[in-house]
Amino acid sequence: MSQPPLFRPFTLRGITAKNRILISPMCQYSAVDGIASDWHLVHLGKFAQGGAGIVMVEATAVTANGRITHGDLGLWHDGQIKPLERIAAFLRDNGAVPAIQLAHAGRKASMQRPWYGNAALTAEDRARGDQPWPIVAPSPIPMEEGWLTPQELSEDELERLLDAWRAATLRAVEAGFEMLEVHCAHGYLLHSFLSPLSNMRTDQYGGDRAGRMRFPLQVIETVRAAWPDTLPLSVRVSSVDGVEGGIELADSVAFAREAKARGADIIDCSSGGLLGSATAARIPRGYGFQVPFAESIRREADVPTIAVGLILHPDQAEKVVEQGQADLVGIGREALFDPNWPLHAQLELTEADDQLFADWPKQYGWWLERREPGLRKLDGWKLPYRRG
Repeated sequence: MSQPPLFRPFTLRGITAKNRILISPMCQYSAVDGIASDWHLVHLGKFAQGGAGIVMVEATAVTANGRITHGDLGLWHDGQIKPLERIAAFLRDNGAVPAIQLAHAGRKASMQRPWYGNAALTAEDRARGDQPWPIVAPSPIPMEEGWLTPQELSEDELERLLDAWRAATLRAVEAGFEMLEVHCAHGYLLHSFLSPLSNMRTDQYGGDRAGRMRFPLQVIETVRAAWPDTLPLSVRVSSVDGVEGGIELADSVAFAREAKARGADIIDCSSGGLLGSATAARIPRGYGFQVPFAESIRREADVPTIAVGLILHPDQAEKVVEQGQADLVGIGREALFDPNWPLHAQLELTEADDQLFADWPKQYGWWLERREPGLRKLDGWKLPYRRG
């Protein structure tokens, strides 16, 4: 019996994921001095045990002042490598491709952890020990009223940031990651260069679309040069700003083409985040509301894509892949609700009844295989997540 499209292997450069399910990076805001803890190991490790083909570590800052909050992970010094190396090894040993997203928060740096308000730091945050730090951006425009005003980056400072991206990439290599993503979305530094609403520069890094793309593309080139040729590079974009005068889909198609020309292998298609703390465009939301962005960029830029955003059900994810709308499906908050989402999806999408738990960790599958014959004898019982 043929494999459902969602569970067919997918190869990028020298890496093959066992299925098309990627666990999207989700910040936990729980690091101390940028260092991963046991929380991060268990949080991410569950998704590898749960059957995902790729598990991506949350936005990991390339500089200390590039963190979103005091609780963000980082790779700006060598002491942060070992805890991440442990995570990458666990993911790989449990069947997932270990991936990491590198980021700089730009003008959205130095903000509250979300459970304290997800806004600018307040006196209450300072009392907890979360002191603000100076922030940077392409132009000195605060994200919203009441937020910190960023310092405009000089061209010398941009060169130093390229060095920081290069160094963080080399640390990701040392930590054993096999896929890397450059974060150009959600209002963070690279996205703020791309959008005409946040980039008011008059030098070579501003102005028309080519100027606004210049620094993000330099970052991609820098990362690609430091990242092994055998390993894939992803770029996450906000496909649209969803705000009048901001980035439109045609801009992201053009950027995806240029990113591909510089060695990007796949485009992770989100949206929004330029204004406010939200990380999706202010557009009508429904199941798979961002999938059309991934489909358009895939077709018009001729590059593989990742579809994200309210993809909750196995049949829904299956159609995205089967219909060629995207190559991978990113599962985020639904994986928090059900860390075994990939394994449950496989049960639902596979018709065969033999060896139902063959792909589960043997420590779990052994028990479940022996329970199921007895369950079948119970009146009215059927295996959860199965059709019919």
